[in-house]
Amino acid sequence: MIELVCASANPDKVAEMADVLAGHAVLLPRPAAVGEVVEDADDLMGNARLKAQAVCEFTGAAALADDTGLEVDALGGAPGVRSARYAGDDAGYADNLARLMADMRSVPPGERTARFRTVAMVCFPDGTELAAEGVVEGVIAVEPRGSGGFGYDPVFVPAEGDGRTFAEMGPEAKNALSHRGRALRALLEVLRAPAGA
Repeated sequence: MIELVCASANPDKVAEMADVLAGHAVLLPRPAAVGEVVEDADDLMGNARLKAQAVCEFTGAAALADDTGLEVDALGGAPGVRSARYAGDDAGYADNLARLMADMRSVPPGERTARFRTVAMVCFPDGTELAAEGVVEGVIAVEPRGSGGFGYDPVFVPAEGDGRTFAEMGPEAKNALSHRGRALRALLEVLRAPAGA
């Protein structure tokens, strides 16, 4: 199995990545000495690259990063690449969720469509990059529901699900449908493909 140093500093993301990759790749912890990586790219791919490159250069090993955005149609695709900082640069999950709920207050149920998009990328010491994307369509619930997951999970209802928010699902059910699960499984397929294929 391939060994990948995890470039994420978010323990919730790391746990999901480890669950999805279990049995397929060994996820090594991000060294604390790496420090914070400024995520100032214009898109998810750019932010994933910034994180993966920084950890790859620091460790001299293949590094895995992802970046995720929630794209709400009624908000013109916001918060998008700014999802983790929607309520400000130092915002936490509750702050971002509160801003989203405020911004969506007047949006009727039939117009609350949204999608989660994740780009997962591996950077290798030789400069090679491999990336994959995962997308899940859904709607924004009128009120938060559920105590699992993290981030915007309490208000995101996946279209392919059974009406529950991600926060109402267990990890296995969420990972089967989620943007991050899809991106990582697609990335594994790319990693397994023969060179030049």
